[in-house]
Amino acid sequence: MDLHAGRPLTRSEIAEALHEARARTLLLIAPLGEEDLRVQHDPLMSPIVWDLGHIAHFEEVWLLENIEGKELGREGLRGIYDPFRNPRAVRAGLDLPERRAAFGYLAQVRSEVLGGLGEVDLDADGPLLRDGYVFRMVLQHEYQHNETILQTLQLKGGAPYPAARAVGLPGRAPSAPEPGATVRIEAGRYPLGTDDRSEAYDNERPRHLVDLPAFEIDVHPVTNGAYLEFIADGGYDRRAVWSDEGWAWRQEASLTAPAYWSLREGEWWQRVMDLERPVDPVRPVCHVCFWEADAFARWAGTRLPTEAEWEVAGLLDPATGSQRRYPWGDEPPTTLTANVDQLAFDTAPVGAFPAGASAAGCHGLIGDVWEWTSSTFVGYPGYRTFPYPEYSEVFFGTEYRVLRGGSWATRSGAIRGTFRNWDYPIRRQIFSGFRCARDV
Repeated sequence: MDLHAGRPLTRSEIAEALHEARARTLLLIAPLGEEDLRVQHDPLMSPIVWDLGHIAHFEEVWLLENIEGKELGREGLRGIYDPFRNPRAVRAGLDLPERRAAFGYLAQVRSEVLGGLGEVDLDADGPLLRDGYVFRMVLQHEYQHNETILQTLQLKGGAPYPAARAVGLPGRAPSAPEPGATVRIEAGRYPLGTDDRSEAYDNERPRHLVDLPAFEIDVHPVTNGAYLEFIADGGYDRRAVWSDEGWAWRQEASLTAPAYWSLREGEWWQRVMDLERPVDPVRPVCHVCFWEADAFARWAGTRLPTEAEWEVAGLLDPATGSQRRYPWGDEPPTTLTANVDQLAFDTAPVGAFPAGASAAGCHGLIGDVWEWTSSTFVGYPGYRTFPYPEYSEVFFGTEYRVLRGGSWATRSGAIRGTFRNWDYPIRRQIFSGFRCARDV
């Protein structure tokens, strides 16, 4: 269902999209018992039952209270599911509901939303309702928590999560990717960001121009095969290729490979949910932090791209000078253009989606792995908070690095070429990889 276009939504489209989003949430957690829902599987993550309540609460606040004008009086829940009042470190100690109550809260809020939808003036000119923004925002919020839940399920101990793999992936790229292939982007003034107000978050706006010197950027994300060479060459122990901050993390963490890799009788293996296999050299490396990506780039004699370089290489149509919504054009992702939407539960070989290449010639910019950039997370010139500061503004600063492009675990409705993700540079639980760039 195409909800990406900058246009108003009909009531039936809103209802159908809300139903589809909830069906996916319930599908992902269907195999989980009470303990798996309530336990905090890792200090980095929330108990999954908290995520479920937060999904319901966000929908309640924005669609029932702000749009339908209802005063529901559930202030106790507001406190439990406020992520700033209760950061992840304390959520396991909250009085969280059991499975049945959590599911009941989800269902109750949804029933009230749909029951009042007929009274909402979808043609109102206010910024929340214009072009259906608030509904897309609530949908994206649930989509994004789906990916957060998948991070938790990958982290969890005990019996591995039984992934319901419903989408097959190409076994190999149609043609073998050329190792180290790059594309050149000439120096120029290029657009960055968007003025869209139907789906884009405030941190993606406004569209503005940036001056870039000429650069080269990898055609493909860095592969497991290339990363194995870095490991074999002693990359984790070579102080010279690490920044001061990266080396401090490396020494404290004492890690020598991406997350979920293990060495078995001289061969590296990888776990993806309930699937274990030898590391596939042609898939993109995944679950590396910013410091690892930066060290690899230094070892390779390159660097990480800025987010402006990433976006220009991904969205610019050199023939027209226009900016696309996605690397391949303005149509949403399909199974021919990108590995997104979760149900493959895995990365694909690099180059497996030639129809998804950008006009500049870069492959795999959307899906498979989030790509670290060298940019810190700050507001664009002319940034204005909307509709609340806790999504973007409170995180602006040099302590976060920007990631672009989404992963296999990203819903297609929660990714576009201008979407900006961010995280601490030490984080590896995210489905993150990278590609390299170089000055010319």
